[in-house]
Amino acid sequence: MTSDDRWGSVHADQDASGDADADELAQLLAMAGGADDSGSGPGGGALADALSQGVTTGPTDDRSGHEPDDAEALAALRAVEAELDERWPETRIAPSLDRIRALVEVLGDPQRSYPAIHVAGTNGKSSVTRMIDALLTRIGPRTGRYTSPHLQRVTERIAIDGAPISARRYVEIYQEIAPFLGIVDRAQGDGPKLSKFEVLTGMAFAAFADAPVDVAVLEVGLGGTWDATNVADAVVAAITPIDIDHVNYLGPELGGIAAEKAGVIKQGAVALMAEQSPEAAKVLLERAVAMDAEVARSGMEFGVLGRDVAVGGQQLRLQGLGGEYDDIYLPLFGEHQAKNAALALASVEAFFGAGASRKLDIDAVRDAFASVRVPGRLERLRSAPTVVVDAAHNPHGARAAAAAVREEFSFRRLVGVVAILGDKDAEGILAALEPVLDEVVVTAVSSPRAMDADELGSLAVGYFGADRVVVETRMDAALETAIGLAEETDDPDTPFAGAGVLVVGSVVAAGEARTLLGREPQ
Repeated sequence: MTSDDRWGSVHADQDASGDADADELAQLLAMAGGADDSGSGPGGGALADALSQGVTTGPTDDRSGHEPDDAEALAALRAVEAELDERWPETRIAPSLDRIRALVEVLGDPQRSYPAIHVAGTNGKSSVTRMIDALLTRIGPRTGRYTSPHLQRVTERIAIDGAPISARRYVEIYQEIAPFLGIVDRAQGDGPKLSKFEVLTGMAFAAFADAPVDVAVLEVGLGGTWDATNVADAVVAAITPIDIDHVNYLGPELGGIAAEKAGVIKQGAVALMAEQSPEAAKVLLERAVAMDAEVARSGMEFGVLGRDVAVGGQQLRLQGLGGEYDDIYLPLFGEHQAKNAALALASVEAFFGAGASRKLDIDAVRDAFASVRVPGRLERLRSAPTVVVDAAHNPHGARAAAAAVREEFSFRRLVGVVAILGDKDAEGILAALEPVLDEVVVTAVSSPRAMDADELGSLAVGYFGADRVVVETRMDAALETAIGLAEETDDPDTPFAGAGVLVVGSVVAAGEARTLLGREPQ
């Protein structure tokens, strides 16, 4: 199938293998990756024209090609992960793009074979990335999505056509680039070798080029300027709310954190900014001016015009760059997710060059948002009692989760299961959660970075009081205890349906809870 089948007037002939030749690929990239002579925006003239004429609401064929993971593939995946785990972990960073630049160079700079949308910020990056991916997929382009960290299985990080690649494909990609890893490592001399995150980023770039995808949506791992994903020169940069986090790497000052994250705004790009503190906004705008980038801001050029709580999510009216979009159902909870949706919508509009005279197809937009799934973000995993998991791992995220629980759930009794990593602001997280939790079961996750359960319990007593705190050393025991506490009542006729359990505190905690409750990676 050619691109003409998906985008109408936008096409590139392909050979029998499905690959566009160099001239045709260059033509397609010129249309999809940079502003044309008329200055229609980073989406390019041909894509914008196709958009204004009414694009399709999604591909008409099944392009996923994802096979189920069998025992052999999973065993091979574990072997690859064991090998990758010998490298520097994602929690150890030597700020430099030299290593990842060397890797992509020997791989043939795969990140330059497609345009990219880059998502940075403190909280909401994964949600915005998945929303952008869903919007693009429903409109037509073939997408590659790179996110981090994963909840349950590392293959979640690299997605094509909206679905994680298979374990078998993950192993194949690693095997294909493995010989080049040694070349780059040896070139570093006595300096740091490629980290695990740098290798994973190179794998994602290579997988997207091999697919091939028409556009990549990249979530920053940590920071921005020195993040491995930043070797891609994205035509659109979406910046989610910036707050204090990763202070051991980014520092304790909001301005400094914003400066690091602003590094994803590239020359001539479009920068979409979520609502920011004045200090962070000033830094982001200064970077945009220096890069001659266009800017659109939440609450000004785009935003949420209205939202109502709905069954399983919320109903939205959004202001985009091209006008209003109404009757949008989003199966996610919380005002923060509504704002994430507005940011994602504006980012996709900017990619296609939308403006006052151009809107995205409303049916495609409605279909895309209705299809969005963001595992571990106020995700309901069971009923009676209800168990909800959220990957909030800093005070800003915990406050958003608490506000959403207070506004959109009606629990007669809510018990928290809280597990926090040792380098996080545990007291800030506990303080944010205390008003919405009747009791809390603190525990530890199976990570070397996990805060000790007894230590976390001592901190929790300071906010909840000893009579509201239970300590369990394992997540399975903590879940069992919390469910039992939620079901407790003085009235045997009280239905379990009014009780709830909220698992929160880290991405690892959300992932372990999903696994224990039988959910597959997404």
